[in-house]
Amino acid sequence: MIDFAVWDSLLRQYVDQQGRVDYQAWSQQPKTLMNWLAGLEPLDLKPDLTDEQLALWINLYNAFTISTILERYPIASIRPVVLGIPNWFAFLRFFQRRAYRFSNQTYSLAQIENKILRDRWHDPRIHFAIVCASIGCPLLRNAAYTSDLVEHQLEDDAHRFINNLDKVRYDAQTETLYCSKIFKWYRQDFLQVAGSIPDYICIYRPDLPLTAETAIAYLDYDWSLNQRTSS
Repeated sequence: MIDFAVWDSLLRQYVDQQGRVDYQAWSQQPKTLMNWLAGLEPLDLKPDLTDEQLALWINLYNAFTISTILERYPIASIRPVVLGIPNWFAFLRFFQRRAYRFSNQTYSLAQIENKILRDRWHDPRIHFAIVCASIGCPLLRNAAYTSDLVEHQLEDDAHRFINNLDKVRYDAQTETLYCSKIFKWYRQDFLQVAGSIPDYICIYRPDLPLTAETAIAYLDYDWSLNQRTSS
């Protein structure tokens, strides 16, 4: 059984109910997170589709992301802007660089997301659980994912995301569904379990008068850091 107690305690200490992270306070004591990650090794990372492995990889994605922010803090965004122009090289490198060593292998965030979580589990709710430290992302859960709760947690994440008007809303006057670009970027993942994006959203918002033909407009994605101010 993998022990997520330290990670759980850190999330409860530094993440609020709105998913905002107190990076300023956390950056004063980053070693607890680093020591927890180091202490997980070595693990037997068999490609088993167990709830424990699912919880592990979601936790690792979020923990590795936070560890990178803590190394660079203070920053305003994972997509830096230079002279008014987004630095796309630095942005892509954030996701693509194999900077995370774990159980004698190195991983990138993109590899964990695409080659492990998406390819193995084929569960679109994963997109509501992994958080790349931006406001446009899902709210970061202020508790660890665990093998006995991960199914309930993912269902709760999906419900929370789709019922968040900053992520999904419907304009009855124009009959237009406005939703996060996550539904655009990973459209095929959602279509694995529903006939259309509106059909998927109706699973969690049955009150909306949506059909497969409902017009969709995608909201601007906010890459600002999902931080809060220390109390």
